[in-house]
Amino acid sequence: MQRTSHIIVGLSGGVDSAVSAWLLREQGYRVEGLFMKNWEDDDTESHCSAEADYADARQVADALGIPLHRANFAAQYRAEVFDHCLREFRAGRTPNPDILCNQRIKFRAFLDHARRLGADAVATGHYASVGGEPGARTLRRATDTEKDQTYFLYTLGQEQLEAAIFPLAGLTKPAVRRLADQAGFNNFDKPDSTGICFIGERDFRGFLGRYIDSRPGPIATPDGETVGQHEGLAFYTLGQRRGLNLGGDAKRPGLAWYVADKNMETNQLIVVQGHDHPALMSDGLVADHWHWIDGHGPDAPIRCTARLRHRQIDQPGWLTPLTAGRRRLTFDHPQRAVTPGQSVVVYSGACCLGGGIIETRTPVAESPISGVA
Repeated sequence: MQRTSHIIVGLSGGVDSAVSAWLLREQGYRVEGLFMKNWEDDDTESHCSAEADYADARQVADALGIPLHRANFAAQYRAEVFDHCLREFRAGRTPNPDILCNQRIKFRAFLDHARRLGADAVATGHYASVGGEPGARTLRRATDTEKDQTYFLYTLGQEQLEAAIFPLAGLTKPAVRRLADQAGFNNFDKPDSTGICFIGERDFRGFLGRYIDSRPGPIATPDGETVGQHEGLAFYTLGQRRGLNLGGDAKRPGLAWYVADKNMETNQLIVVQGHDHPALMSDGLVADHWHWIDGHGPDAPIRCTARLRHRQIDQPGWLTPLTAGRRRLTFDHPQRAVTPGQSVVVYSGACCLGGGIIETRTPVAESPISGVA
């Protein structure tokens, strides 16, 4: 990219995007910022948080002496991310809206808008790296393995990677904060955002309950013993411990309860005791809706490593093509809480190959639950 290139940085109000803009300006690029508003409702807390984030982005832009645009993508977000997630929750699956947001909003709606403003490229504060040549771009891990965000970016294609810049690829988070402090940014010590993007720090069940009808039912063990009452299967995910409101079992004192399965037909939430109970473990999975960075993916079985969630240590295994675009991933070692609706992302060394949506999991042989969907 030529130093005269026009780059628009997605300024979120956080420290990562702020330092990304500073680095690009220091490197001689023509830099502008854009603050995206991706969520709107009548929640006062949400509104105040968005305005506080915009104020932080404004302070960064002023400190850098760059223009700051503002765009509202809330309609696209609701139609292409939020509504999809609601359908998944209602079906008993656990979606990942942050991945879909990157695909449909941050590297589609934002990219299109930036191009209309005359940008040659867009930049964000993601911890990742783009390599390769035009037409054969690769998505690679960031230097800071604790912050690496390639898991959330596996849906990007060649067009998006050609136009994307990730200035933080070689930095650690402490180094980013030091640079922000040196640059005079007020947000240099701002905490990282956590939680699902449209929920933020709010109560998950309380928020979703505004959009999904509660359908209470029994909480049961794999052998059919009822041990409690759930508030609706949509509000729980596999491996969950908190919020079950179950006491201990005199036969197994001291062992906490965990969600092991959902029976959508009987409206039962299946639970077991013990963090590593066999019912929580899987030898493999089948995933569909695969997206490949190179556009096609491998056409034969390959050795790879995989992540089932952000920051998980890579797990080795075999990836095998099936029919209709589905693929089976068989782990070298059983994995805990393989969750339908979540993404599995596969790697070859530091290179992210792509990923898919978990459809089913293969329970370990000793599991009391079989054929889990």
